[in-house]
Amino acid sequence: ADGLAPPSALSLAGARMRPFTSGIARATAGHGIVVGRVRYIHRGWNGERADAARDAARALDELAAACGSVPVVLVGHSMGGRAALSAAAHPQVRGVVALGTPRGEPVAHLAGTDVVLVHGDRDRVTDPRGSWSVARRARAIPDVKGRIRAPARLRAEGGASPSARPPWSTRTAAAGRSCARSSTRAGGVPGGCGRTAMTVTSLGAGA
Repeated sequence: ADGLAPPSALSLAGARMRPFTSGIARATAGHGIVVGRVRYIHRGWNGERADAARDAARALDELAAACGSVPVVLVGHSMGGRAALSAAAHPQVRGVVALGTPRGEPVAHLAGTDVVLVHGDRDRVTDPRGSWSVARRARAIPDVKGRIRAPARLRAEGGASPSARPPWSTRTAAAGRSCARSSTRAGGVPGGCGRTAMTVTSLGAGA
């Protein structure tokens, strides 16, 4: 639900996504990738305020201040995917992996960005046609490396919250590593920051 109150520490959406974030961290270990998580200030998207997108942009600015111009791959599920796509115009963002993307998201700013959309065909919460719609429009833009993935081996797992299941975090991490490999810049990154930062904007709308 939307609202200007801070997210609850007992949020079901947050608890559901913690194993997903941990799975990505394990799957990217040893690849020079640092995994972080965006902390939302308010619950929900909140209409034109687009609080989740603003929080993602704030986190990117903080990362730039701490680590310099390290390339970033944003990962998000549901509202987090919406926030990740919205924040893709940030100069440090090289790739976006969005799971369960809602219909109607803008795509013009994605030029030059590696975009991976993942959606289970049995998702009962967010219509998979939303991801297909975003992919079709993104592919029509020059210099958008847009592609959508709904692999056969994951289709049987595509329930209401497939992102909590291990194959999804593994496939998401692989997509993130692919984005990172195509964007990594040499040198100039402070110690402990890694060659690439993978920032997870993973909480759903109820966070």
